[in-house]
Amino acid sequence: MAEKRKQNRLLSLDILRGLTIAAMIIVNNPGSWSHMYAPLDHAEWNGVTPTDFIFPFFMFIMGVSMCFSLKKYNYTLTSESFLKVLKRGLGIYLVGILIILFAQLCRSGHIHFDGMRLTGVLARLAVCYFFAALIALSVKEKHLTPTIVVILLGYAVLLLLGHGFDQTGQNILSRVDSAVLGEHMYRYSPDKEFNFDPEGFLSTLPGIAHVLIGYLVGKVLMRPISLSEKIEKLFLFGVASIIIAYLLQYGCPLNKRVWSPTFVLMTCGAGSAMLALFTWLLDVKGITRWSKFFAAIGINPLFCFVLSDIYAIGFSAWKLPIPKGEDSFYNIHGAICHFLLNPIFGSGKLSSLMYSIVILLLTWVVAWVLYKKKIYIKL
Repeated sequence: MAEKRKQNRLLSLDILRGLTIAAMIIVNNPGSWSHMYAPLDHAEWNGVTPTDFIFPFFMFIMGVSMCFSLKKYNYTLTSESFLKVLKRGLGIYLVGILIILFAQLCRSGHIHFDGMRLTGVLARLAVCYFFAALIALSVKEKHLTPTIVVILLGYAVLLLLGHGFDQTGQNILSRVDSAVLGEHMYRYSPDKEFNFDPEGFLSTLPGIAHVLIGYLVGKVLMRPISLSEKIEKLFLFGVASIIIAYLLQYGCPLNKRVWSPTFVLMTCGAGSAMLALFTWLLDVKGITRWSKFFAAIGINPLFCFVLSDIYAIGFSAWKLPIPKGEDSFYNIHGAICHFLLNPIFGSGKLSSLMYSIVILLLTWVVAWVLYKKKIYIKL
């Protein structure tokens, strides 16, 4: 639903969220998946690239924002607060399913549920938000840190004892995902021993802890202390988490695909440090002129993410009356690359990057209109 935006928020939170979604749009929509700059691609398995920080940044920010939104329920689990988080969680998940169905209609002209993936980015956001919110509403604040530690330690033991870092059929994540999700997981094949979903079943557990860490950072931002003290606490937590993650990676590797505990600590730490920097820059120093582009995206983040998906799916499916060859026509994606980008930037990585920027700019135009009208679309 759309409504006029009423509450004032910390500017740094909106800008960091907008920057994160803008980065997600760029890395998710290259002109060609075979022509990508290395920093804009994910790590193959262990290790991280700059791109691997983007999605976890958004989950961290979602946790911070959740702290602000749950305040009106006095952080107490009631029928009203439960229905609120259930409605939002289901809403986000169903939007993810609708995008999948939209893609099927565009590509094949009909809807089918056989082999339809039930996981994904929006599904992970929905499930982690729902369970993290329930925990935040039902567990006392002083018990949240031990809860997070138990989740991450338990998951680490599960990974280490269950061959969670192996790309073999012995991997417990693969075995559980194959049993629970089957053909509804990412690139499933019954003939393969190792079937893996990067947003799978068991790896949702550290995702919940991830959102809860963001929630506790939000609690720091809401304390009745000076902004400089808040910035100091966020920065110190961020640096400490990054150092701990770096040291522990030798026993528990950094791995986005399994969402390892060290990956949680590394990305939440980086997110906290980045939020501290943005708070100092925007809310303390008032250096805001550069931020307006991201503010438009930041107040409607999930809407912008979904809109960019619609552009990307539609542009790859919708044909134009421009002949490409005998009995074939250019789709919108092909026409933009062939007639606009390739003549200027060549047919390699730069052109591929510029196509993703085209998608971002088209998304931003709509976001800017909503921003100017102060319309906030809730998903």
